[in-house]
Amino acid sequence: MIDARAGGLFQALGDHGHEQISFFSEPSCGYRGIIAIHDTTLGPALGGTRFWNYASDADAITDALRLARGMTYKAAVAGLNLGGGKSVILGDNKTSKREALFRAHGRHVESLGGRYITAEDVGTSTADMEFIRAETEHVTGLLGKSGDPSPVTAFGVYRGMKAAAKHHWGSDSLSGKTVAVQGCGHVGYFLCKLLHEEGARLVVTDIDAQRVKTVTQDFGAAAVGADEIYSQKADVFAPCALGAVINDATIPKLKAPIVAGGANNVLAEDRHGDELERKGIVYAPDYVINGGGLINVNAELHGWSLERARAKAGEIYDTILRVFEIATEEKIPSYRAADRLAEQRIEAVAKVRQNFV
Repeated sequence: MIDARAGGLFQALGDHGHEQISFFSEPSCGYRGIIAIHDTTLGPALGGTRFWNYASDADAITDALRLARGMTYKAAVAGLNLGGGKSVILGDNKTSKREALFRAHGRHVESLGGRYITAEDVGTSTADMEFIRAETEHVTGLLGKSGDPSPVTAFGVYRGMKAAAKHHWGSDSLSGKTVAVQGCGHVGYFLCKLLHEEGARLVVTDIDAQRVKTVTQDFGAAAVGADEIYSQKADVFAPCALGAVINDATIPKLKAPIVAGGANNVLAEDRHGDELERKGIVYAPDYVINGGGLINVNAELHGWSLERARAKAGEIYDTILRVFEIATEEKIPSYRAADRLAEQRIEAVAKVRQNFV
């Protein structure tokens, strides 16, 4: 966990190899924004804009740093020529006064000269991206472009889940398996669709009752309470909602031998990945398995077709298997193996560039 409060801001940057953090304020519209750039070895830093009412400035900085680092690793293991960055806007994301706010954010992005490319994230939308586009070209996720990334993200999660099944059972078939899906939003819905089409049994939950109703009607899923999803006698637990759901309280409840879902930052702390390993639970690292969203954005940047983006997301199957191979070879938990895979690619590209300077 990155904590900007411990030892000072520059120590927080140095501890995890961040290159830059930028602060920007525009009092006329109440804009307060932070952009964190972790690593640009592979290419310009890409990461969405999160609009959130943080408890403190320090919490906002910590979130930006943590998320930026995650984007570096996500791009690296996905084989994309992108670095990792993230921006956060502090405030109430329900505000209707958005144009001036997001145009100010666009000016902030533009000031970095292309080192950072933004996109939508929690609390922001494609419409907000259009406001940003009025001030900078360094933005993706625009209306009429790559569109909703959820189908591509879900397909990558589905393929990664099949890889985890192959690793654990020797077969990647999910037909007849029970999958407990936590979160029935866009990614969760499309994941349930793919699993239903293969013949998996679904147990689902969501804080939004209408989402649960839709999935149960469309795919014959069984619905359970929010706290009951962890203890289901399932073959796979698929977290597709909030992060930090694998923690001290939930790990003892888990009955599924595989954890593989679309949520970000699933582990509350690294030690929870160690605990899953000790319990013999196969964990498909989140930023590897949910990389389809980033692949979809990359497709917009480079003019890829939807078919090419989907095919690239399908490669998550092989990447997950490679992560498990590294974990077995080096006798380390899978979340550490994923980091190792990302770091190996970044180091290899850095050496190539150094040799030709």
